[in-house]
Amino acid sequence: MSLSDDRKALICFIAGLLKDCNHVAVGASSPIPGAAALLARQFWGQPVHVNILGSVKNNFFTNGAQELFDCAAQGRIDAFFLGGGQIDGQANINLMGRGEYPLQTPRWPGTFGSAYLYFLIPKVILFREEHTRRVLVDKVDFVSAPGSSDDTIYRKGGPYGLLTNKAFFRFNKEKRKFHLQSIHPTSSLEDILDNTGFSFDYDATIPTTPAPDATLLSALDTDVAKVVKEVYPQFASRLFGDNVA
Repeated sequence: MSLSDDRKALICFIAGLLKDCNHVAVGASSPIPGAAALLARQFWGQPVHVNILGSVKNNFFTNGAQELFDCAAQGRIDAFFLGGGQIDGQANINLMGRGEYPLQTPRWPGTFGSAYLYFLIPKVILFREEHTRRVLVDKVDFVSAPGSSDDTIYRKGGPYGLLTNKAFFRFNKEKRKFHLQSIHPTSSLEDILDNTGFSFDYDATIPTTPAPDATLLSALDTDVAKVVKEVYPQFASRLFGDNVA
């Protein structure tokens, strides 16, 4: 499979995770999750509302991130996406930098309210294409947003799962640990064990991530590609070519 095919498969997989949602919000620098939300809306009519920060046509927020935070606090956002320079086995994410704070090298962009949203939105999908021990670490160097909290702390939101270019993990909130749900066709259990810095649970038999449905892929390559181009023009050009109207 080519890189474009792999990314289209990730988009279709994420779309399937969103079809039970009513309102999905996506950050401005998340083209694969953004394309997936648009695909799910086009194909299933769910989510009904998709807000992509930075978009003109697919964003009904009029006050940017402030309105995103307000909606999250009111319980009006069902799913959101977070990544991180580092993600550990307890679903903690690090968006600050590698090394001891405040002397990290390199320094990354910062948290941008990630901890706030992590506590409030019920389905937070951790997404990072790169699946290496550099990213998926035993313990993050800095906790920008914690994957779990003490039982005495009220918390409606949290991690639903972790998707990479090799596999999909669900997060077990009781164990505070990831469970390997499926392995992408281009990977293997040995590959995942070699390239994951944290321990995780897995069954004796692990299913292969199913290939995207042909009709879903067709919808992505046609009608949805045009919408994606408005939000992420450079990404759309690389993924679909320059022939998207």
